[in-house]
Amino acid sequence: MAQRDRRPRAGVTRRRFLGAAGAAGLILISGSPVWARPKRGGTTGRPRVTHGVQSGDVGLRGGVVWARADRPARMIVEVSPTESFRRVRRYRGPVATPQTDLTARLELRGLPPGEEVFYRVRFEDEERPGRVGEAVAGRFRTAPGRGRGVSFVWGGDTAGQGWGINPDFGGMKIYETMLREEPDFFVHSGDNIYADNPLEERVVLPDGTVWRNVVTEEKAKVAETLDEFRGNYRYNLMDENLRRFNAAVPTFAQWDDHEVLNNWYPGEVLEDPRYTVKDVDVLAARARRAFREYLPLRRRGEIFRKISYGPSLEVFFLDLRTYRGPNTTNDQPVRSELTELFGERQLRWIKRELKTSRATWKVIASDLPVGLVVPDGAAFEAVANARPGTPLGRELEVADLLSFMKRERIRNTVWLTADVHYTAAHRYEPSRAAFRDFDPFWEFVSGPLHAGTFGPNELDPTFGPQVVFQRAADYPNQPPSDGLQFYGHAAIDGDTGVMTVSLKDLRGETLHSVELEPAR
Repeated sequence: MAQRDRRPRAGVTRRRFLGAAGAAGLILISGSPVWARPKRGGTTGRPRVTHGVQSGDVGLRGGVVWARADRPARMIVEVSPTESFRRVRRYRGPVATPQTDLTARLELRGLPPGEEVFYRVRFEDEERPGRVGEAVAGRFRTAPGRGRGVSFVWGGDTAGQGWGINPDFGGMKIYETMLREEPDFFVHSGDNIYADNPLEERVVLPDGTVWRNVVTEEKAKVAETLDEFRGNYRYNLMDENLRRFNAAVPTFAQWDDHEVLNNWYPGEVLEDPRYTVKDVDVLAARARRAFREYLPLRRRGEIFRKISYGPSLEVFFLDLRTYRGPNTTNDQPVRSELTELFGERQLRWIKRELKTSRATWKVIASDLPVGLVVPDGAAFEAVANARPGTPLGRELEVADLLSFMKRERIRNTVWLTADVHYTAAHRYEPSRAAFRDFDPFWEFVSGPLHAGTFGPNELDPTFGPQVVFQRAADYPNQPPSDGLQFYGHAAIDGDTGVMTVSLKDLRGETLHSVELEPAR
């Protein structure tokens, strides 16, 4: 087909925001809004924002704003129609307390669709009301009501395999690269932290040079206590690249295994000598709490969820950790507790939401790949079991979902994932498959964002995948300084509905790109 500019059309300028809707008071947030001029003055001895600001779970008319204070203090959020903040609408949010590790979030509702939202956060001292600290600003764009194109980035795997913040390297540089894309949002596909990967101050590289990590107390051992899990998130937020990215790009987060520990499943009992806490359910409960405290998710609800981002796109976030059975040989012929991955409730949810979706594109954000073999010793960690032939084990749930999507004529689905620490484009075709009751689909893999590079993994033939493109490590656990860090970028044309998916590297160079025409 003829080449043409596939970039989404520019949205409304950031100089416009609430307009008449905002002036009419259509922003509905818990707290009492007032119009005010920003306060001036010094910040000595005043509460401060410690780790930047974040936004997340942004949709048509709202989103979540997050920040952390240095002491018990009330969150104050100011929203403005302009980047200059010459006129602001102020909201008194929740109190950041030690019970939440001094984190706080506020869910904004009633915002106009398709507009740039400028916000800033400051904290008011609980012990000295009226004593307010310096503001930290951010922005996000609400989902378009119609017409405008959409773009987003995705990837996973941050600060793993011994590769932490190295000031000599420039920190987590891929977040600065992704920021230059000016995406509407970012899908973090899991492994937001590596709670089971302690850092060392010096790592000698194969060429004899030294990688130097910033190391904190919480990153010097595996995470077991709640504060150690929290400390892993605080560590990542020390990075200036990540903080700049968070202030400008909403994060839609899901989790995978390393938010707790490698390849974990409910009910597991550890034999790892590094851990004094052996009950993985105890560790997972602490990890889940820290995950929800430190990422800008909606306050309530499951990690699996749907976010609608205008008429062209809905993103369905899976949680393939919480409801799974144990890691086994993954070859059971009949579904049971041993073969669970989605779990019945999540499987019913994704079927229902896909069936009722009216969006042009349905992106399934999965924390695990469909066809790549991910071993866990003699067992298997992901869906595939390295056996040709009909679905077995966890493949049974995936086969059920794929058959449902074909039967209900659910078109334009794309699977996005990370997990395996390299980048790839896979095309699944029933004509090549042992199991053929599904429509063809694409799966795109991208990562790591700032971790060791590995791969490539073996592909299981059950669902007929083909490697269209892949770029992997030259040797296992290749460091970020070698440049083999990867993210994905997707852009939906506002006029044609064409989705262009690109796989990119640390410098932002496109390694592979595919144009997907929507079925009508």
